[in-house]
Amino acid sequence: MNETPNPAAHPDAAAAAAPETQAAAPAPAPTLEEQLAALQAKLTEANDSFLRAKAEAENTRRRAEEEVSKARKFAVEAFAESLLPVKDSLEAALAIQNATNEQLLEGTNATLRQLSAALERNKVLAINPPAGTKFDPHQHQAISVVPAEQDANTVVTVLQRGYLIADRVLRPALVTVAAPK
Repeated sequence: MNETPNPAAHPDAAAAAAPETQAAAPAPAPTLEEQLAALQAKLTEANDSFLRAKAEAENTRRRAEEEVSKARKFAVEAFAESLLPVKDSLEAALAIQNATNEQLLEGTNATLRQLSAALERNKVLAINPPAGTKFDPHQHQAISVVPAEQDANTVVTVLQRGYLIADRVLRPALVTVAAPK
């Protein structure tokens, strides 16, 4: 005999069937006012995030501008600081009233060494090509072309040293160049 179980007859079966019925009931749809309030809250949150991001970007831009301004303003500070001993040496030399030629020569050489060291520390390097070096118009300035017993378009003599600063020509070397044969 096929009997359909009666939930009322079995209390455990009725309790097990009840949660399914409760879970199967659809949740009530949010009202338009609730949807509007949720969207307004999201808008307020997004607007707040936007304003914070905008303020952070503005602060970053302002800090970067200040750093660039300070870098420009104090760029020569290290260079000037390395030249101060050279100035001190020259002033000390002028303060000596009865210096001998030997003393003047010795002081001048010491001051030149100080100046050369200061320039090297600040990446100012001399352009002093040896004789026979191929003429480079980017680093050399030809003053004259002279007949010489070497290849044409090569440096014969350096009349004045040139200088580089960080691989950029500050002043080209003044040179004489060998004439074509």
